[in-house]
Amino acid sequence: MRRTSIEEILAATGGRLIQKSEEKFITGVRHDSRETSAGHMFVAIAGENRDGHMYIPAVVEKGCRTVLVSHTEGWLAELDDAGQSVNAILVEDTAAAMGKLAAWYLSSLDIRRVAVTGSVGKTSTRDMIYYVLSGKYRCGRNLKNYNNNIGLPISIFRFDEDTEAAVLEMGMDAFGEIDYLSGIVKPEIGVITNVGIAHMEKLGSREGIFKAKMELAGNITPKAEGGTLVFAGDEDFLTKAKTAGDYEQIEIGIKKDADLVISDIDDFGIEGIKFTAVCNGEKAEVRLPVPGRHNAVNAGLALAVGKRLGVSLREGAACLAGAELTGSRLKKIEGKNVTIIDDTYNANPDSMKSALDVLKNSRAKRRVAILGDMFELGEEEERLHREVGLYAKNIGIDRVLCIGTLAAEISAAAAGTHFPDRESFLSRMGDYIREGDMVMVKASRGMGLEKIVEALETL
Repeated sequence: MRRTSIEEILAATGGRLIQKSEEKFITGVRHDSRETSAGHMFVAIAGENRDGHMYIPAVVEKGCRTVLVSHTEGWLAELDDAGQSVNAILVEDTAAAMGKLAAWYLSSLDIRRVAVTGSVGKTSTRDMIYYVLSGKYRCGRNLKNYNNNIGLPISIFRFDEDTEAAVLEMGMDAFGEIDYLSGIVKPEIGVITNVGIAHMEKLGSREGIFKAKMELAGNITPKAEGGTLVFAGDEDFLTKAKTAGDYEQIEIGIKKDADLVISDIDDFGIEGIKFTAVCNGEKAEVRLPVPGRHNAVNAGLALAVGKRLGVSLREGAACLAGAELTGSRLKKIEGKNVTIIDDTYNANPDSMKSALDVLKNSRAKRRVAILGDMFELGEEEERLHREVGLYAKNIGIDRVLCIGTLAAEISAAAAGTHFPDRESFLSRMGDYIREGDMVMVKASRGMGLEKIVEALETL
């Protein structure tokens, strides 16, 4: 973060300075007291389970001299008793004020802005765009998977004055959230990976999910200023007719009339994929060290963004050859006796089937899928779990082991083996896994199946 004055913070947030220190500038913003040090502004967020204001004395002890607060109860008296003073900026809602500050800060930088959302693949696509643009620009992206109203601003504050392009992922599980986040970024280029069924429970239907994702389009800069919407075309929702607006449209897909056409996909399982990309007469062969046929389209989205910002297809393909994705997404791990595909980051029916395809196309003595519950699928959750089980059975996965309440439906359809919880599986894991197996582990994040990955490594 570039040096930012207390006066600039007050103007951006609309806050009131209720106490002053000698510090005139900050050089970073943190909401985690463990990461806060001298020169940072600490944002005290009052959450459902814990109030960040209780950590103010601790961050002040570490050298922090500026805090963004929504009340003075407890902490201010404690500082006064200790004879310590800070720049205390009082606002009504610290998370909302942080969003305002992030919007102001990003607008103060001379930076190309790309926003990414979608039901599946948004983090992978964000990472691929980052690699493509990094061949031409000094590029920034979200920290880890920080894609909500807290994480997005915190990520923005990490950008320095010399950052030339930012690729920012936006997550959501309710209407209005993408509108809020994209309103902070005001992207020059918006990217929608797909409209799936994640968050069906809260948004009601795919029509609702489409509406929520399209909130991004409402904040893209106008066409006259270079605004562009890049999307992976499908026949239901993401079409040029349905996504039209005051911006240029670039459609990616395997259809011959797409603006960037993906073809000749070779799937090497966990070792990655190869495909051909063609756009405006330019052609490139792409070797992607990221598994999954579905990632050809995600990479196509990244290439389209790059081309829009002056990176040729061939240059973009060369950058993608070294791409590494964030988190446990189809990550290959060589254990003591088995090879593991760690895809425990999250799950929905589409990503579950894609991961099963990767397992099927990987070379191994035996292919074993360990699958857990998928959350937030609404009234159709049992049917959708059964569909995954039937898919696993039909493509010929050698063994399907299922963990959790809903995963019983996967097990029944796949003729697999069911365990009620993680602990019951771990107690018998050795009975089902053989030396030389290729084992894929996937479930919604809340299932905590990374513990199984750890156990498989030493089995």
